[in-house]
Amino acid sequence: MSIAFLFPGQGSQAVGMGRAFAQGSGAAKAIYEEANDALGFDLARLSFEGPEAELELTANTQPAVLTASVAAAAACAERGLVPAVAAGHSLGEYSALVVARALRFADAVMLVRRRGELMQAAVPPGLGAMAAVLGLDLPTVEALCADAAGDEVVSVANINSPAQIVIAGHRGAVERALALAAERGGRKSVTLPVSAPFHCALMRPAAEGLARELRAIVVEDPVIPVVRNVDAQVSRSGAEVAHALIEQVANPVRWTDCVARLARDGAVEFMEVGSGRVLTGLLKRIVEGGRGFTIESPADLDRALSGLGRA
Repeated sequence: MSIAFLFPGQGSQAVGMGRAFAQGSGAAKAIYEEANDALGFDLARLSFEGPEAELELTANTQPAVLTASVAAAAACAERGLVPAVAAGHSLGEYSALVVARALRFADAVMLVRRRGELMQAAVPPGLGAMAAVLGLDLPTVEALCADAAGDEVVSVANINSPAQIVIAGHRGAVERALALAAERGGRKSVTLPVSAPFHCALMRPAAEGLARELRAIVVEDPVIPVVRNVDAQVSRSGAEVAHALIEQVANPVRWTDCVARLARDGAVEFMEVGSGRVLTGLLKRIVEGGRGFTIESPADLDRALSGLGRA
């Protein structure tokens, strides 16, 4: 039985996330203490108590989501639940790489805080947008983005499932693309409440800044396979890991291909580890018969272990 851990990205945050694990697991509590020390402020209190508006700031959201995921994974390890393979959605790739020991947690939590700052600074507020397009396949969405762009940027940002594709770019170009999606048979489109247009060409300045940050830390070879977002391949070396993280910032998250790759390589049980349940829902649309568990709390962990016959 091959177990894959899936780690959520930005958008999964919620006030209170991680608190139950920090209260019930010594390993999870230690992760929060390490995060507080590395960042120089009380990330645990912000995650557990809010205020929500402060938690929603990208530079806070990214380390908070990473820490919740790594703390949950540490609590899983205390109970003997560890992955054979892993993947993470966008920001979640960093969580996967910490669990795979390619990144030290203290380095990762500071790195993603800086990543959040760089991504927020890359595009002035209000200039960009992201939207989910439902009911159209990838070639159709790519074509309508090309038709809508004009002299602006709009492109595929996240391929979340065969029929859920997120686009990003200049606000006007995104709006034109959504109008075309409706004309061409899209079932529904939803503008996303995000602070910047992630995973498109407008993020290139952030990718360049992240490259400088990565040169300052040690990136090791992963001890388990981590399927990377940018091309759904597996990085075998620290150099490949770093390159993929840089490329990820301004390129699409190929989540459908990542999950399909995990299944093709033998994963049969999928654990969404951290805050949220979105990835478990997407799993059902990507892998026929794929069995997923969400692990947001100690109670969820108990249920997962019972489901695996390990209770």
